[in-house]
Amino acid sequence: MRIATWNVNSVNARLPTVLKWFEEAAPDVVCLQEIKCIDDKFPGDAFERLGYNVVTHGQKTYNGVALLSKTPLEDVRRGLPGDDSDEQARYIEAVVSGPTPVRVASIYLPNGNPVGTEKFPYKLSWMARLSAHARELLALEEPLILAGDYNVIPETVDVAVPEAWTGDALFQPQSRGAFRALKNLGFTDAYMQMDGSPGGYTFWDYQAGAWPRDHGIRIDHHLLSPQAADRLTGIEIHREVRGWDKPSDHVPVVASLAL
Repeated sequence: MRIATWNVNSVNARLPTVLKWFEEAAPDVVCLQEIKCIDDKFPGDAFERLGYNVVTHGQKTYNGVALLSKTPLEDVRRGLPGDDSDEQARYIEAVVSGPTPVRVASIYLPNGNPVGTEKFPYKLSWMARLSAHARELLALEEPLILAGDYNVIPETVDVAVPEAWTGDALFQPQSRGAFRALKNLGFTDAYMQMDGSPGGYTFWDYQAGAWPRDHGIRIDHHLLSPQAADRLTGIEIHREVRGWDKPSDHVPVVASLAL
């Protein structure tokens, strides 16, 4: 099973590019982030024609996440538990049916910038809620993948120009510490497990020539429960997609599991 994560930065604005990748890569499951539309405006028919089941948790103009799967999706949860007042659409979870069912979540973690505003504490509180929920999911002892745009640069090897990010919420000690605490619950970072080499970037800003200069960062991650990590066979970063027409600033990342 090939499980992808991709922040598409508006699914409708980039639909031809997104569909081109789906047709060429043919992943089994895809976690999308920043779809930037309400559920009714998600172009589900286009993906259903490619053989995907679709569930969304959308929001007008901002945020929004989706799960797409070649097999039916069950036990769907929209929204991260722990704060009923949180209206931002950043989390969707479902069980991918099959001979070995897999629980998959698509995550769009808050950016947190500027650090000196309420956005940074919101990021950290959201990460605390994610850790609490992840602890409960781990107790189920099933294959589990938490995939998405975490908006966290875990280590200095995950950024081309570290000094350019020292004041950014993505690279703050608190953000990195919260990500490390989440992993330490018992998760495996798929990229670090299968590759781990510097330069495994998944995001290049639109500004300052980041893409042609390869000034990237790694912020799109697959975190796997022990039951999923035991089945991990590969990881692919489809960086060529960043050079396509009207690209997202993120590229798809695909983890392969023997299921």
